[in-house]
Amino acid sequence: MPQNRRTRAPEIETDRLILRGHRRDDFPALAAMWADPEVTRFISGRPATEHESWMRYLRYAGHWIVVGYGFWAVVRKDDGAFIGEIGFSDFKRPLDLPVKGLPEAGWAFVPAAHGRGYASEALAACLGWADRTARFPLTTCLIEPANAASIRLAEGAGYARTSTIVGSDGAPIDLYARLRPKGK
Repeated sequence: MPQNRRTRAPEIETDRLILRGHRRDDFPALAAMWADPEVTRFISGRPATEHESWMRYLRYAGHWIVVGYGFWAVVRKDDGAFIGEIGFSDFKRPLDLPVKGLPEAGWAFVPAAHGRGYASEALAACLGWADRTARFPLTTCLIEPANAASIRLAEGAGYARTSTIVGSDGAPIDLYARLRPKGK
């Protein structure tokens, strides 16, 4: 956990994106994204209800307040459109994980943003923040073995597959880990 606990998501700018805390007016786009079967195919396997999306939205704010890190809304600089979210969590998952209590990276983007490099740009910014500010020694992410796009994204950012565990639905899920670069 970071030494100086934050209560809000810091704003991060990249060439094309702004990563910022979620706002109330993001909720319709967030709920639409999580209701899209293409977005949820490898995450939960089913579209989220509005209630489930609302609970997710509230968890995002709670993470920043309680543990000092969390998820950012990802918006395009040129038009302010919400295109996804990315960040870190500690969901206290009921899984047999070999590591616990470390931030788990996660991301989801609207289908229109897929294949445009936005996720790579946002993940680099997110990890840069973690390396500079939060100084986590290690971050992890869980990825379904069939999710080739997320595997490429994670590996491109320095994550390596460390093991396969059994997910809450009984299906295999791969655990990836990334050590903070030395000197950061």
